[in-house]
Amino acid sequence: MAMFKNAPERPEQYQQFVRATPAWFQDAKLGIFVHWGPYSVPAWGEPIGALGTIDEEEWFKHNPYAEWYYNTIRIEGSPARQHHQEVYGGADYDTFLDLWKAESFDADSVMDLVAATGARYFVPTTKHHDGVTLWDAPGTGDRNTVRRGPQRDLIGEFRDAAERRGIRFGVYYSGGLDWHFTQTPPIVRHIDDALRPTDKGYADYAFDHVADLIEKYRPEVLWGDIEYPDAGKPEGDKSLVELFRRFYATRPEGVANDRWGETHWDFRTSEYEQGRDSEGDAAWENCRGVGFSFGHNRLEDESNSLSGQGAIRHFLDVVSRGGNLLLNIGLTASGEVTPLQRRTLEELGAWNHANAEAVFGSRPLGADLARPSDEPWVRWTRTGQTAHAFVDAPAGTRVTLDADGDALDLAAATGASTEVVDGALVVTIGDHALAGPVRVDVPLR
Repeated sequence: MAMFKNAPERPEQYQQFVRATPAWFQDAKLGIFVHWGPYSVPAWGEPIGALGTIDEEEWFKHNPYAEWYYNTIRIEGSPARQHHQEVYGGADYDTFLDLWKAESFDADSVMDLVAATGARYFVPTTKHHDGVTLWDAPGTGDRNTVRRGPQRDLIGEFRDAAERRGIRFGVYYSGGLDWHFTQTPPIVRHIDDALRPTDKGYADYAFDHVADLIEKYRPEVLWGDIEYPDAGKPEGDKSLVELFRRFYATRPEGVANDRWGETHWDFRTSEYEQGRDSEGDAAWENCRGVGFSFGHNRLEDESNSLSGQGAIRHFLDVVSRGGNLLLNIGLTASGEVTPLQRRTLEELGAWNHANAEAVFGSRPLGADLARPSDEPWVRWTRTGQTAHAFVDAPAGTRVTLDADGDALDLAAATGASTEVVDGALVVTIGDHALAGPVRVDVPLR
């Protein structure tokens, strides 16, 4: 699959879409991802660790992704299957669609939290691998949130709330998997071509969905996942080529990710620790949840989730290397952000509010000017003729920055308490007013 391929190549029919990634995306730095679906009712997955750090067979049998519940409960011997039998009597997965009511959901409340983080774009799931759509998608019959469950156009509500706050709106769509449309065996080791629908029937179905999303909601980010059905890749009336044409005609400054198969992309993606080879000089985005799951997971707590400080550090690490972070929250079945995830986003937002000018719109600082460090923790960004160091250490710690005094005016550094000692810039960490690193601004000579 091209989603994590080191050197994908665009086929000739997709060359027409190649252009520089729009500046707004390069400047945005932070987006908020939302996974929400019937899987939010059981909200169950074993929080065993981060994608890219665990053997594939163990991963799928003990999947920490609660949004993969439909797959995991079909794997013989999986703890999720046992849990599903004990708690739900082995009920059909679509039972959860009818139990999902979203009774406390207020798109404006969620978007207020998104806006408070400083995020410049927002991407909700419109159809995950379970095939349930969060709008009245063509061809889905009653298997969508307008006809059953919440009985609401959740995508329309999200879009309207984002537009009211000036936040760019995107859509996630799983083109690579649909466990309802095509009855494939459960995935137990890796996603090979035999376990994803590739035929023209599914390709036409997916085309109608994405075309409808483009027409109805005018997204500025087209975020595919896993792949796209092979029958829809060659040029033609109901093809991925035609979808990209419609997308860019509607949103000339729109961006698409790299998970539509080996076709076209405006930016590369990584996920937790997987696909890190895609993080390079061109536009890229890392995505992850606050915990180890994207969908809401009742088993997650502070021990396996990012604190505010942890989210800030991860965000700064991504930005310092030239990427964006798409940070995910998983709404509960009732439509709320959990207190743990809300606290993490609020602390990230408070830090971003105080340091926005050194992060949003920034670019990486060249290693010839200054170098990062993990012990002590230091990251750098650059805006114009100013270098910004972010230092995370306990109060009272003295940290010597690895910076070139010939290129940076160390004596003119401002922000945290600083002094030049033997030609090196030393930062003394004071009491933290906010969770997260302290900042030092250093002019370039």
